[in-house]
Amino acid sequence: MPRQATPRSGPSQRQLRVGELVRHALSELLARGEIHDDIIAEHVITVSEVRMSPDLRLATIFVLPLGGANADEVLAALERNRRFIRGVVARAVNLKFAPDIRFRKDESFESGQHIDRLLDSLKDQQ
Repeated sequence: MPRQATPRSGPSQRQLRVGELVRHALSELLARGEIHDDIIAEHVITVSEVRMSPDLRLATIFVLPLGGANADEVLAALERNRRFIRGVVARAVNLKFAPDIRFRKDESFESGQHIDRLLDSLKDQQ
C-alpha cells in the first residue's frame, strides 16, 4: 500500500541541517575574505538564514550588511561572485549536487524592529 502524502509543517531535518552547513561555509568564506570584490571587502555581511529546497538543489541565502546600509550593492556583488561562492560552498558541504544559490535581502531585522516599536507604543499608551 503506497504511503499517503501528509501536509508538512515546515522544512525537513535534512533541509535544516544542510542549510546550516551552507550558512556556516558561506560565513567562513566571507570572514576569511576569500571573495575578491571591493564591495564585499568593504562590508561586514551577516548570513542570517539559508533555506534549502526539498531536493537540496536550491539554496536561498538571506544576507544583510551590518547596519543594513548599501544592501542592494552588496547583493549585486554577491550575485556577481555567485559562481565562485557556489563552488566553494559545494566543496565545503560535500553534497551529491552543488546547490544553485540565490541571494535575498534579509528583512527579518526590519520586521523585528517594527514589532518592537509597536510593542513599545502599546506600553506607552497603558
